[in-house]
Amino acid sequence: MATSSLLPLHLPTRPSAVKASAAPTAAAAPTPQSLEESFGRKGLRFAADPATGAPTAELSVRNGSSLQLRLADGLVTSYRPKVYWKDDGCREVLHTVAGAGAGGEVRGGVGLALSEVSSSGAAESLLVGSEWSVVDADSDSYDAVQVELGCTKGSGTLEVTYVVTLYPLSMATAVMVKNNGKKPVSLTSAMLSHIKFDKRRGTAVEGLRGCPYCSHPPPAAGFALLTPAEAMKREDGGWFGGGGGEEPRQGVWTVEDNLYTILKKKVSRVYAAPPEERKKRIYSTAPSKFTTIDQNSGLGFRVVRMGYEDMYLCSPGEMYKKFGKDYFLCTGTASMLVPVVVNPGEEWRAAQVIEHDNL
Repeated sequence: MATSSLLPLHLPTRPSAVKASAAPTAAAAPTPQSLEESFGRKGLRFAADPATGAPTAELSVRNGSSLQLRLADGLVTSYRPKVYWKDDGCREVLHTVAGAGAGGEVRGGVGLALSEVSSSGAAESLLVGSEWSVVDADSDSYDAVQVELGCTKGSGTLEVTYVVTLYPLSMATAVMVKNNGKKPVSLTSAMLSHIKFDKRRGTAVEGLRGCPYCSHPPPAAGFALLTPAEAMKREDGGWFGGGGGEEPRQGVWTVEDNLYTILKKKVSRVYAAPPEERKKRIYSTAPSKFTTIDQNSGLGFRVVRMGYEDMYLCSPGEMYKKFGKDYFLCTGTASMLVPVVVNPGEEWRAAQVIEHDNL
């Protein structure tokens, strides 16, 4: 299986794919019932989204942790791991906003951004209007459930596979792009995660000290709460002027020297080895993980990168009020600064894991 080296749960031989696109096609659109018949199993059921009627997958494991996946575009709209022993012990990790997107769809959550970079440097999303298919599903009955989605782009020259896996103490999202064409392709990608916090004060991350970073917009993604322009917009009394304008300008690199990176103010950063450093034979890479800190709830979650080169980190500052009462961070693993080149006949793989040990 393409992602077997990234995620330990093995997927069996593929059955016929079932399209989950919301766009009209010549064939009848799949229903939750047809998906249930093809892929339903213990810990995995298919249902219609109450707001839009689009098919969704609901994953759950033995300890009560659960996840909800929107099949049309692969957006994880809910992740409720077990973090307490009291009551049911589960808590929502992701920040989403209902009705924020076209057609009243949810935005936020965890999603994949994937773009092809042209020779001129312009990036075009490979996922806008994609017809995702449910390709496969698997579970071990108790402690792992997995759903695989797929689509093809460029008249079939690029085969994109996206795998979402739920475990008792973690969730993983993995992408694989295979180039079936005759020319190399350059890609940028990110797994963007909107993580919820109880309050703005007491929001921080740990694990980035000593890593270079610069101000940088996030990749454009239809599910993101902040657009690239909004993420980079100066906050009054913040960036580049009065009241703590220590945030570097875009393209200016500095090094994180704090053990805990406090994220009360508005920032949009990429933590990574600068592109010029990567031309050297040996250079220091970005940390493979960092931990979110919510002092109010006392919970922490590790964000782990696999295959990606960069770590993206954004806090909305005062702009969080546009999206409800809860504060949030938009963060994730990425390859944003230096495109990944996939040669003909080759494939590229990357993944992100959100895990915890709060119990």
